[in-house]
Amino acid sequence: MKLSKITSLKALIAKPFAKIIQLKINNWASKPFDTQQKVFEDLISVGALTQFGKDHDFISINSYKDFQERVPVRDYEALRPYVDRVVSGEQNILWKGKPIYFAKTSGTTSGSKFIPITKESMPSHVEAARNAILMYVAETGKSNFVSGKMIFLQGSPILKEKNGIKLGRLSGIVAHYVPKYLQKNRLPSLETNCIDDWETKVDAIVEETVNEDMTIISGIPSWVQMYFEKLIERTGKKIGDVFPNFDLFIFGGVNYEPYRAKFEEMIGRRVDSIELYPASEGFFAFQDKQNEKGMLLQLASGIFYEFIKADEFFDEAPARLTLEHVKLSTNYVMIISTNAGLWAYNVGDTVEFTSLDPFRVVVTGRIKHFISAFGEHVIGKEVEQALEEALHHNEAIISEFTVAPQINPDVDLPYHEWFIEFEKEPESMASFAINIDRSLQEQNSYYLDLIQGKILRPLKISTIKKDGFNTYMRSQGKLGGQNKIPRLSNDRKIADSLYSLNLVN
Repeated sequence: MKLSKITSLKALIAKPFAKIIQLKINNWASKPFDTQQKVFEDLISVGALTQFGKDHDFISINSYKDFQERVPVRDYEALRPYVDRVVSGEQNILWKGKPIYFAKTSGTTSGSKFIPITKESMPSHVEAARNAILMYVAETGKSNFVSGKMIFLQGSPILKEKNGIKLGRLSGIVAHYVPKYLQKNRLPSLETNCIDDWETKVDAIVEETVNEDMTIISGIPSWVQMYFEKLIERTGKKIGDVFPNFDLFIFGGVNYEPYRAKFEEMIGRRVDSIELYPASEGFFAFQDKQNEKGMLLQLASGIFYEFIKADEFFDEAPARLTLEHVKLSTNYVMIISTNAGLWAYNVGDTVEFTSLDPFRVVVTGRIKHFISAFGEHVIGKEVEQALEEALHHNEAIISEFTVAPQINPDVDLPYHEWFIEFEKEPESMASFAINIDRSLQEQNSYYLDLIQGKILRPLKISTIKKDGFNTYMRSQGKLGGQNKIPRLSNDRKIADSLYSLNLVN
């Protein structure tokens, strides 16, 4: 397909711009401790003028040790008294002035959560996504994709207002900041993007894009999977044939590896991918190298990072570490202080460092999403790696999965129950289960001890009917949006719902 002179020029300009951004990023990434120290000092300087800063004696903070002593780690519930004052319209509570937005998210215990976004924090949400693409251009030399159509599957850009502050889903807020030079290339249309019902929205996106030259597709893998399935149903073709110039998949929110085999089958070929780590609280990291594991931690974006070892997190006084003291291959709870007014805030995510020069991380799960019904403390990273290894050995393809403990089985010992929706089942389900269980035992010594001690028996796989997880999410009012199936639960709530909805084969 021939490119117009205008779009060719856009691709041409992208390359030198990408090199400039690459140099800028490499500069701060090569001086991580100095970069973070400056962020820390800037945050404390502004924070001292706020009500939170006055309550915590910011004026006398002269070091990180002082900060640790004055500011305890908090989650949303603990910070909520301050957030509620911001939501009610008060100024200078957590950050100077008022936020420009609230990113509305679903809370586990408090209903809706309102995460402040300030004029200082908003640029990092936009620039990090842009920089991820530019770093890809700088590394690979590929830029023609900027001349085609790009789709970003996201929430509705329609924003409401609360006491003079606009609120909505983060992806809907960010949609208002798409650069002008990309707006002509961007799909879906505003009208389609504003559709609330996810399935109706995906159908409309299919109709808008099926005859377009799509080169970038972005979204949470489970959303994109539904889009691809509907495109294949509509055209009878593989995605790579529908969109011959589709070369780059951008994703975030969940690990892509369990989906990769199915995506490559649907596309008909392998495409490059970029992983992002955005959240309402901040844009924390993005993949900066195609052949390096992990995402580059964003150290110059108004976010100061602390880390607590996950296996010590629930101790009475766990050690809080800065970047100088983190180690590779250790599971940490990530704590942030930001220029949106979050102070020593527990995001809830666990991460592991894959590189210390520069600092790269992978997301290993949620501190609240684990199975430890018998003291095994199995985490998201472990189940994902076990599944990935089993898929490699058995050539199966999955659509989605979740894991829950079965504490009171009708017969025999308790076990972990894996609920898996297969696109292609393994030739031997028994062998597949053995491979998963063997990997878990190798990764987690507590799980191994429980199996060998006859406290647990090896896992059981329960297969889910086609489109079963979408049916479950629909029943919970969580289909689409920013919602994802938890990989792990320490109870049977999801498991019982799958059974009660008759979704288990």
